[in-house]
Amino acid sequence: MRRPPAALLVNTPDIELWPATLLHARANRDARVLARASWVLRRKRDGRYLAALLPEGLMPLLPDWRRTAGLDAALDLLDTSPSSIPSTPPDTLPVARLQARLDGLGIEAHAYATRTGLSLVPEPAWLAFAGVDRYRRPLWLEAKAARAWARMREAAWGDGIVLEAISGYRSHDYQLGIFERKRARGLDVDAILEVNAAPGYSEHHSGSALDIGTPGEPSAEPSFEATPAFAWLTRHAAEHGFAMSYPQGNPHGIVYEPWHWRHR
Repeated sequence: MRRPPAALLVNTPDIELWPATLLHARANRDARVLARASWVLRRKRDGRYLAALLPEGLMPLLPDWRRTAGLDAALDLLDTSPSSIPSTPPDTLPVARLQARLDGLGIEAHAYATRTGLSLVPEPAWLAFAGVDRYRRPLWLEAKAARAWARMREAAWGDGIVLEAISGYRSHDYQLGIFERKRARGLDVDAILEVNAAPGYSEHHSGSALDIGTPGEPSAEPSFEATPAFAWLTRHAAEHGFAMSYPQGNPHGIVYEPWHWRHR
């Protein structure tokens, strides 16, 4: 019988391989399949479950799943996915297709990078499970960032401070979805770029950044600055390798984000 998967997310440009134990079933049939599965193939652009790996083989979870772009690359990884956290840093995924998607949003990549000083951030080929976020969703981070986050939370707890993760790793597809939803609400791209980095340029893509909150405080709001949690972070985050990415007056043209911290 196949060994259970490690607590990691295996990444391809189009499909993620998730440990089945970390996914919620969306139907009774899915629940029965996930209870016996090791890995689940999850499409990145919409989060749909494509198929699950059972002891007897692959079980389809979506009609026409075999027509999904990038499926062959994901299937190849099923036979080579590690059973424990690798000891070496992950490779990164290619970004060649991102330019066309940025063009569709009206964002010229070179001009944007020059204006903001932000660099294109490729996605890692795998990420480590770092617990859950405020919404009980699996939190994925680069392995060193995951270990540092655990140590920092523990240190804060020892000082009577509760730190919560709001979000960690986000794929390029996820960031594109943010833009598409905001545009559907009538916001123009320039207004969105004041709050969100362009898809491909967010530190969240690297798995080394996370948004941090504390109980009773709304997510990703400037009011986080007035909390004891933020005061603790300003004193101690650097001891754990974290720094605030977008302070007031930052050179990237992104609004002040006291909640956004990156492991360096």
